[in-house]
Amino acid sequence: MAFVMIISASRRTDIPGYYCEWFMNRLRAGYLLARNPFNPAQIRRVDLSPKLADCIVFWTKDPAPMLPKLDAIDDMGYKYYFQFTLTPYGREVERNLRPKEDIVKTFIALGKKLGSNRLFWRYDPVILNDNISVDYHISNFSSLCKEIGAYANSVTVSFVDMYRKIKTPLVREITADETARVSAAFSGIAGRYGLSVRACCERTDLSSYGIGPASCINRETAEKLCGRAITEKPDKNQRPGCGCVSSVDIGAYNTCKNGCVYCYANYSASSVEKNYKRHDPAGEFLI
Repeated sequence: MAFVMIISASRRTDIPGYYCEWFMNRLRAGYLLARNPFNPAQIRRVDLSPKLADCIVFWTKDPAPMLPKLDAIDDMGYKYYFQFTLTPYGREVERNLRPKEDIVKTFIALGKKLGSNRLFWRYDPVILNDNISVDYHISNFSSLCKEIGAYANSVTVSFVDMYRKIKTPLVREITADETARVSAAFSGIAGRYGLSVRACCERTDLSSYGIGPASCINRETAEKLCGRAITEKPDKNQRPGCGCVSSVDIGAYNTCKNGCVYCYANYSASSVEKNYKRHDPAGEFLI
């Protein structure tokens, strides 16, 4: 067994969507500086040399800006895969994203380039409100499976958590019956397209629907990319029920410009804009 450093880029913000120039500059420099989000005075120097940064996990809702950079990342010798969130929501929910038909094209282009073993689809989170119903999700999930199912490794789902900062009529609590209906439908639809369904950090056991727990930063995937066995070490810094192994997250909260109303990583749109103005693509820190 060997220690493997996995870089998470990033649960806290959309680096491929908004900060890929900075990321590429840091790869060329061979390091970056990151602050502890709970203790900003604590700074970590993260070595990004390919010999130490064994695997990079990209989290994104729209990696179009990064697609032209992938050949350069390959040439530098990095191993990586994508967690790509694609839902059917419009701009009333995901306010700053491009039209979904365009993002679907990006998903397909990325799948063709990487292969399905390095592209993980996230339908995440499932939300409900007066206009977004269980039937809405079943219909749109089926359509997305038909369009992108051949390019994805699997599909990860979650049901929205009602964080205290979420104060909008566009998101409400989801009942146990609604969870069951969505889970049963999704499992059946995904199976017809050869996709397994996994649940991210769900307290409810969904195994009766053929849905197991997700491991988004996954030991087996990292092993295959790195070409060697690694020690499976659970990430203690994540939510209960998380199946991920340990990683180093290089992002920062209050920096994602996607504008999703269900977001846990931003305090407000104004805080994001303030931080974004402090971003220097040539800097050592993201912000």
